[in-house]
Amino acid sequence: MRHEININNHLEIFDTDKVAKQAAGAVLMQEKNAVVLATVAREEKMVEEDFLPLTVQYIEKAYAAGKIPGGYVKRETKPGDNETLSARIIDRSLRPLFPKGYAYPTQIVVMVLSADPEVDLQVMSLNAASIALYLSDIPIKAPVCGVRIGRINNEFVLNPSNSELKNSSLDLYVAGVKDELLMIEMRALSNKQNHIHFMNELSEDDTLKALEFAGNAILRGSNEYEKVFAAYRKTSNLEFKIELDNEEIINHVKNSYLTKLKIAINQMAKSERASELSKIAKEIEIEPIAIEKEWKLEDIEKALHICKRELVRAQIINEAKRADGRGLKDVRKIDIETNILPNAHGSCLFTRGQTQALVVATLGGDNDAQMSDLLTEKNPVCEKFMVNYNFPGFSVGEASPIKAPGRRELGHGNLAKRALHPSVDSDCAYIIRLVSEILESNGSSSMATVCGGSLALKAAGIKSEKLIAGVAMGLVFEDEKYAILTDIMGLEDHDGDMDFKVAGSYDGITALQMDIKLGGIEQQVLKEALYQAKEAREYILNLMEQASKNIIINEAILPKIEIFNVDPNKIPDIIGQGGKTIKEIIEKFEVNIDLDREKGEVKISGINSELIHQSKEYILNLLHSKSSNKKRDKKEMPKFELGEEFIGKVQKVVDFGVFIELKDGIDGLLHNSKIKEKLEVGHEVKVKVLEIKNGKVSLDLV
Repeated sequence: MRHEININNHLEIFDTDKVAKQAAGAVLMQEKNAVVLATVAREEKMVEEDFLPLTVQYIEKAYAAGKIPGGYVKRETKPGDNETLSARIIDRSLRPLFPKGYAYPTQIVVMVLSADPEVDLQVMSLNAASIALYLSDIPIKAPVCGVRIGRINNEFVLNPSNSELKNSSLDLYVAGVKDELLMIEMRALSNKQNHIHFMNELSEDDTLKALEFAGNAILRGSNEYEKVFAAYRKTSNLEFKIELDNEEIINHVKNSYLTKLKIAINQMAKSERASELSKIAKEIEIEPIAIEKEWKLEDIEKALHICKRELVRAQIINEAKRADGRGLKDVRKIDIETNILPNAHGSCLFTRGQTQALVVATLGGDNDAQMSDLLTEKNPVCEKFMVNYNFPGFSVGEASPIKAPGRRELGHGNLAKRALHPSVDSDCAYIIRLVSEILESNGSSSMATVCGGSLALKAAGIKSEKLIAGVAMGLVFEDEKYAILTDIMGLEDHDGDMDFKVAGSYDGITALQMDIKLGGIEQQVLKEALYQAKEAREYILNLMEQASKNIIINEAILPKIEIFNVDPNKIPDIIGQGGKTIKEIIEKFEVNIDLDREKGEVKISGINSELIHQSKEYILNLLHSKSSNKKRDKKEMPKFELGEEFIGKVQKVVDFGVFIELKDGIDGLLHNSKIKEKLEVGHEVKVKVLEIKNGKVSLDLV
């Protein structure tokens, strides 16, 4: 059955009960020329563990854009970073909808079957997945709606096209159900006006206006989806896990182990806290009452975690006191060291409490850019600014193997990239790679990456527009009371109701990410959280400013770049037949050379500035010589006799000599070894022909 919905600036066409009929829920969605298939499948048997076994996959098919996959294997293989990040957004938006006690292994798959260059595939795919889930026999209360908000000419734009988004100063992606916001991703987009770089940070008030604008669109979309599809939902006969808390064990913990539990909570490191809780559980297990009543260790551990959560939250709400003794607005102690790695281009060790990030900046040339294929782009996209985030097990005291980055690592790296990218001038001559090695983690390592990354850029000599800091905020709701927490640690993230990360400069927000566990959040609470985050951000920026003044840039190891322009038609002369000429220049002067055929731009990079200068002169002389030869080809080469004398003007001075005009526009080279005094352009000098070889004239002084 076909359903056409004109909502939120888009005409969306849904086909239900047409394809993938054996899935629990499936929908084929079309918007303009883009088509995606979203399916939901689940197992019949619940898992024994206490968690939601949900996996989400987002797959872009190359044929959707009329392409064949590159590389040796001509088929789609492992997902690219963009696919992984898109899947993560769908997961974060839909996971809160599942009812408590749902434990059936479930898979949501979204496949892009046809791509339209102007259609936002992320928003479209989320909405398709939401409808497929809503139509299945999994009882969710209402369908999620996702929207993207841009800002063009200071006006908010709902669901801009991909080309419109390129002219926007804002990229805000929000998902929610009815009047509840569930997921927020925001970034400021920098641009250039009259060759001046603008960061376009968003103020706290403008952020709230943008979220309100998005919230109204989500309410319309969610209501419309529910109105159209409610009648086509499958009947649900699913059973759910009924978690019966053992009140007897809970009361025993509260009566006999509350003091020990408080001490365990105040062990700030996650590994230490887990170890302490495990000791208490084993201590209870061997008590006479536990043996008599046959209490299981897992039930004791569960009771301890319930009491721990109640204790943490009650202490925050009633006493405005946190597990580590801080007040609600306090930021943990911060230590900053820069350029601690002698042979890295730039580095920063940023420590906040028991979260520590070593962020390292590396500068490269155009050939170092990250190439990636996007379905909505005809040509591969070159990323000049990269952020890689690594989270080894030892950072939380775990003995786990180092593996390829997962969704969490890619997501955290992407968040840091979005926060820092606006501060780097788009005309920066370097390709920049930041790597964040998380050495210790107890809350908000992504924001430590932002702070350390901003200083690592400074330490590498990059003239970033402004310093950028980030802070993670938390929220605890109990009855009618609530508390907003600044700089949350892992314990507060786990037991709280919101994870809210804000990054920006003194002047505004460059990136924001939020996941809400409790449903809707009032505008006033959101406003308080944003302004409390601003206060913390400014405090951190003050410390970062002090640290930046002490940076000693290691100029000796930083790559140097020389950029100049030549006639675009002469670029092939630099390359040479089969690339022979440019390879010889690179090997001779130990430099890297990047050429822009359209602009005629030549970019030479290397460590030795003298060799860079020499290679530039070599290229200019090469082109000069080529031009002279071409002039000779156009008319008969004038005849020169050995020993023939001329009085000529110096036309060009180079490292190895000077070129002197002889006759008919032909120049001869007077080598340095023949020159007795300094010659400059315009000087007249008497010379004689010393040698004629391959159309080139060598001279000597008379």
